[in-house]
Amino acid sequence: MGSETAAEGAADTARTASARTASAGRDTARTNTARADTARAGTARTDAGNGDTASRDTDPPEDPRLDRVWTVPNVLSVGRLGLVGVFLWLLFGSHERIAATVVLMVTGMTDFLDGYVARRLHQVTTLGKVLDPTADRIVLAAGVIAIAAYGAVPWWLAGLVLGRELVVSVAVLALAASGARRIDVLWVGKAGTFGLMGCFPLFLLADTHATWARDLRDVTWVLVVPALVFSFTAAFAYIPLARRAL
Repeated sequence: MGSETAAEGAADTARTASARTASAGRDTARTNTARADTARAGTARTDAGNGDTASRDTDPPEDPRLDRVWTVPNVLSVGRLGLVGVFLWLLFGSHERIAATVVLMVTGMTDFLDGYVARRLHQVTTLGKVLDPTADRIVLAAGVIAIAAYGAVPWWLAGLVLGRELVVSVAVLALAASGARRIDVLWVGKAGTFGLMGCFPLFLLADTHATWARDLRDVTWVLVVPALVFSFTAAFAYIPLARRAL
């Protein structure tokens, strides 16, 4: 009996030791697996970090040509502002209505000329992107006010154009003050501005009692309507663009 009891005790001890060994082996395996997972995660983060660093290192540098000032398009924009003074002097100083009309037409044509030259000669600049629309608004506002004061167009039409320009100008200043990204000019806005810059000189040219002047005035009234539509369409189209720029 004593030998059987001893044998059973030895067997229990052996089973207990085997179970402990198996449990320790499983714990060791789990520990090794966790360490391997941690190592793989660390490697992945390192690779991602290296990838981000490489991506930042390979970002193309900003084109230094954008910082140029004295380019042909910028000179044209500045010249357009100078022509405004010539127009005002011809209209109110020397009372040369037709000459003033020609100067204002040439001033409006340079609006599209400077943009074409900038793209054609690869002279698009940061200054030009601001100077061009600013010159457009100054030329348009000066022309509209002068022609309305001369009596060639009614003040309600001038008020529509000037009110739209005032709202857009205030919005542009507010966006700039808030640090928003600059919004590129829409083609529909350029088309509206070009149409208005063409129609108002025609109103001035038609401000006479000749028969042809009456016909020209009627045609100009027909043309100014789509120009106004384009202009106000662009103003509303800038609203979602301004929200995304903030």
